[in-house]
Amino acid sequence: MSGPGKRPGPPARLSREAIVEAALASGDLESLSMRELAGRLGVAHSALYRWVKGREGVIDLISETMIDRIVPGDPPTPENWREWLARLSWAAHDEFLACPGYATRVSRPHRHTRGFGKMRDAVVSAFAAGGAEPEAAEQSWYVFGTSLVTWLGAQEQRLLGDAPVRFDVFLDTMLRGLPAAEAPTYGARPARVPGGTGSSRDVRPARDAGVSGR
Repeated sequence: MSGPGKRPGPPARLSREAIVEAALASGDLESLSMRELAGRLGVAHSALYRWVKGREGVIDLISETMIDRIVPGDPPTPENWREWLARLSWAAHDEFLACPGYATRVSRPHRHTRGFGKMRDAVVSAFAAGGAEPEAAEQSWYVFGTSLVTWLGAQEQRLLGDAPVRFDVFLDTMLRGLPAAEAPTYGARPARVPGGTGSSRDVRPARDAGVSGR
């Protein structure tokens, strides 16, 4: 009931930004329900479904917001492309790990949003600025994106226990090895050695669960 002298106000106004902020403030995306989110927003359960179809829709909004936050506003150049990627990576580190459950989620198989395409295009352009040919820039994106989200997911889940894992060392090592070479020196499949235990079967590469093409 309204207090003395107060008239009932209009229903709380929903927006993409309000939904994202309320979801992030929940502290645990893995257990967040639509009913809980509606309560945080101060709206009816049914009203929330007019904006998003369900939890997956909420996660999609969060993902698009995350990408907007982590992709630098300035374009990469031949002079700064590694530093540009380092800024993107540290922003992802801070934003993803600040939202419990998010890094774990994106490190697993998941549906990609429009924001994913924005990040992919930006990272590919960074490797192109570094002198990589189109195919090498694309392969570099696969290595960079998969490595980044896997590391963050492992860090959040503490898969390495209490080991003092340093993101700066991981990132420096990865960026020193990129962009990918057109003709890999060390990654080519070795020839089968007679009497060896290695397999010579042709294995089709599995489609990456965390990062893929369009």
